Amino acid sequence: MSTRQSTETTREPLQPMSQDLAPVNRFTVLTVNTHKGFTALNRRFILPELREAVRSVAADVVFLQEVHGTHEHHPQRYSNWPSMPQYEFLADSLWPQFAYGRNAVYPEGDHGNALLSKFQIIRHDNLDVSISGHESRGMLHSVLRLPGGAEGQQVHAICVHLGLREGHRVEQLKLLCRRLSELPPDAPVIVAGDFNDWRGKASDLLEPCGLREVFAEHWGKPARSFPARLPVLRLDRIYVRNLKALQPKVLSVRPWSHLSDHAPLSVEIEL
Repeated sequence: MSTRQSTETTREPLQPMSQDLAPVNRFTVLTVNTHKGFTALNRRFILPELREAVRSVAADVVFLQEVHGTHEHHPQRYSNWPSMPQYEFLADSLWPQFAYGRNAVYPEGDHGNALLSKFQIIRHDNLDVSISGHESRGMLHSVLRLPGGAEGQQVHAICVHLGLREGHRVEQLKLLCRRLSELPPDAPVIVAGDFNDWRGKASDLLEPCGLREVFAEHWGKPARSFPARLPVLRLDRIYVRNLKALQPKVLSVRPWSHLSDHAPLSVEIEL
């Protein structure tokens, strides 16, 4: 497994560092495929509306897929195209820390996965899980430090966007399990994103690695998340290890149903 080039930008903390804050034992996670800031079928650029919707959830950690880092031509085509990378625009003033993993690079720009966090990101890397000659895919692995104690509580957050072909996804899930095997067995882990797993095979590979899918745990099956206006396929997932998941939700009504082709998922996490 190789490591792609990735980018992390941090602002000056809006609050004291983790050791000076009250311990955090519960926080909210959101995952959303942003579709590069466009509605389904690319009919309209709606990143500003998407930012307001993301803000309304008040999530502490946001997993983003298909987010632009740069694009040469779109600023000339869309008057409301942000002057900064899309992940930084979405972070706004609510998420002081963010990381970006550049997966697909093309002449006019790039896109990939990103993580927005209210907690300190102490390190991250972007794992290249592309299958040679096919789609560019990556897994952005960030380590968060939550307030509590002298050193704080570390939580591993892995944002994924897997391939469209089942054979590729199987290989990518094996690489994910390999990364998990490198972590301490008791390390808290969240894996979230667009698994493209419409045949429902991912959990068979991930459960032996200690991961539990939060919607399957509560509802018996992963959530229906695609297409957003009438979700039928169970493509998006949130998995946890050594953590408790509470109140999983599918955000499939307005405005979400008109902001991307995927319905976002949210859940409360308890240490």
